[in-house]
Amino acid sequence: MLYLIDSANLDAIRTCCEFYPVAGVTTNPTIVSREKSDFRELLLALRQIIGPERMLHVQTTATEAEEILREGEMIRSLVGDFYLKIPITREGLKATTMCKKHGIGVTMTAIFTQPQALLAARAGADFVAPYINRLDNIVSDGVRVVEEIVEIFTKYSIPTKVLAASFKNAEQVHKVAITGAHAVTINPDLFDTLIYHPLTYYAIDDFSKDWEMAYGDKKVSDLLG
Repeated sequence: MLYLIDSANLDAIRTCCEFYPVAGVTTNPTIVSREKSDFRELLLALRQIIGPERMLHVQTTATEAEEILREGEMIRSLVGDFYLKIPITREGLKATTMCKKHGIGVTMTAIFTQPQALLAARAGADFVAPYINRLDNIVSDGVRVVEEIVEIFTKYSIPTKVLAASFKNAEQVHKVAITGAHAVTINPDLFDTLIYHPLTYYAIDDFSKDWEMAYGDKKVSDLLG
């Protein structure tokens, strides 16, 4: 399963890329608006930080297929290959087919049901992005929805990948991983949560104490240098 950063904050993205095995960055209009930055310069900075080898997902604001395609072509001319995030609508499905014909990757977003995901896949989307926590908030089961989407894609040998989004805690990420989802996109703080466990720090403290009893304040490099 791949990990992507769900943020447009340049400092946070830079830090995550330094310490974590990050496969890319996803943004949406809400995330971008929080940065209060020049959109063009923000996209260029994002691509510079993550490099050409990591994925960049940028959402369109257009609502008609032809305009969605036009925005996709403009973004591609700026940042190179990327995935255009398109909300699931009739125009969005039409735009997905058009974008794929023009060689633009597509992530169909705002997915809340299994039929939406299947239609998006058949339209040619590279990724579908079901929202986990938003489903949980309305007493639905976001993880189960992802699980069934994965099952449907597997059953029909559909190459579209599941990029699960909208997480609030590490347990949701863990459960989605068990479903066989191909990727998750999470906020920067959640990366730190995923690696935290108090017993880990207890173990590290024990290692340090035992080492100091035998070697004092000397480090491995001191003993081998």
